[in-house]
Amino acid sequence: MTSDLSRATVTALVGVYDADGGLAGELRYVVGHLLGRLECALCDITHGPLRRKQDFDELRERLGVPFDLVHRNERSPEVEAATGDALPCVVAVHDGAVTSVMGRAELAKCDGDVARFGTALLVAIVAHGLSIGQ
Repeated sequence: MTSDLSRATVTALVGVYDADGGLAGELRYVVGHLLGRLECALCDITHGPLRRKQDFDELRERLGVPFDLVHRNERSPEVEAATGDALPCVVAVHDGAVTSVMGRAELAKCDGDVARFGTALLVAIVAHGLSIGQ
């Protein structure tokens, strides 16, 4: 096993929703979700029925690194190159690189639970040979 001293340190996290931003994109997702046609496991983790979950905001603070949330049409070129069509996902930024650490299946296993997501995220970061300062 690699020691924490030799692991690259995560400097930021980015969660990418499997939905477009903007009024039309948000409305399309909400209607599609209500009709059972669209789903985004990251949306289920970060948001309740009306707004972002307070538990999620508290988790972001505890992580100790910036954790941005973006829609698929808002990704930077670097994040888009690392994620492609594999959405939703969470990527870690480290040493000038971007690594996808959680994908659709891992996010879905969290079943919308913020605490479960927090644990799974930390496990995924370590599994990818990275560390996060806490």
